[in-house]
Amino acid sequence: MHTFRAVAVWRALGSHAVVIVMAPEATETDIAGVVSHIETHGGQAFVSRGVMRTIVGVVGSEEVLETLDANSLPGVAETMRITAPYKLVSAQNHARRSTVRVGGVPIGPETFTLIAGPCAVESASQTLEAARMAKRAGATLLRGGAYKPRTSPYAFQGLGITGLRILAEVREEVQLPIVTEVTDVGEVDVVAEHADMLQVGARNMQNFGLLQAVGAAGKPVMLKRGLSATYEEWLMAAEYVAQRGNLDIVLCERGVRSFEPAIRNMLDVSAIPMIQRLSHLPIIVDPSHAAGRRDLVVPLARAAMAAGADGVMVDVHPNPETALCDGAQALADDALADLADAVTTIPVLVGRMGASHLAG
Repeated sequence: MHTFRAVAVWRALGSHAVVIVMAPEATETDIAGVVSHIETHGGQAFVSRGVMRTIVGVVGSEEVLETLDANSLPGVAETMRITAPYKLVSAQNHARRSTVRVGGVPIGPETFTLIAGPCAVESASQTLEAARMAKRAGATLLRGGAYKPRTSPYAFQGLGITGLRILAEVREEVQLPIVTEVTDVGEVDVVAEHADMLQVGARNMQNFGLLQAVGAAGKPVMLKRGLSATYEEWLMAAEYVAQRGNLDIVLCERGVRSFEPAIRNMLDVSAIPMIQRLSHLPIIVDPSHAAGRRDLVVPLARAAMAAGADGVMVDVHPNPETALCDGAQALADDALADLADAVTTIPVLVGRMGASHLAG
């Protein structure tokens, strides 16, 4: 609430910001009482709700923040001063890392989640076969692109609403929740109607209007790292989503632009432990779009698992050589079997279980 006014004030305040953490049993009346208390003292409040808890952010002058006495209010667990520029997604206000559930499937610190499917939805038969392949490999979430913005305007751009309908039909057939990209504010409602999780692509990471729109859509959000984005810029982008009341955000490292032409992007494995120290949000890795070539996808996925990623997302296609989008990086047959083997062995070594064990 009060989001648009709060953005500018929040940024200007720098370290002068407070986060009020509500207790799990807090009622809507308790939350309203906290908001009223903040506004009575001259501050501005906005509420962000996650699966596990609700946070009330406060913006105002130092004098306003000093006069607040929220800890005495019903339903308040604690009040914290946050120094990081990204207040709601900072690890400072969350002692434990968050778990985000997508259609009942957890993505978080206790599990390892495989998300797989076709980069682009081309037809009902192709999507269904790719989904079956993904599920056999251990995937618990289905990715597939209905809207496919490309570098070249002449490349395949996706099937749009037809693709969304195909994904919804395939979801019913294979019982895998859907992750799909939304590329424009005008598409948010229709994508949210069909999908279980909304993906914001690398090129839209700082499309702030889109971030606010997906944050308000009522669905979990996957936020990919921009082509040259720093960790702080990435987390500030996540903050735009969080400020619309949505803390169900999963970050996705998909490689950054580098000087090396042999690969599509440079996978930043160090992002995994760094983000886990800076933020409470889950982080997964997309080795397909990092490598751009099939032979590197499984090795990079193994590296992500060993580094402690909360999941990986890979491209799968029944006939990669005929794929309309990124066939060179799509897994099939032996490569997919190698990935399935890695998913069942490596995460266990770092203390995780498959997401399927905790789904539902």
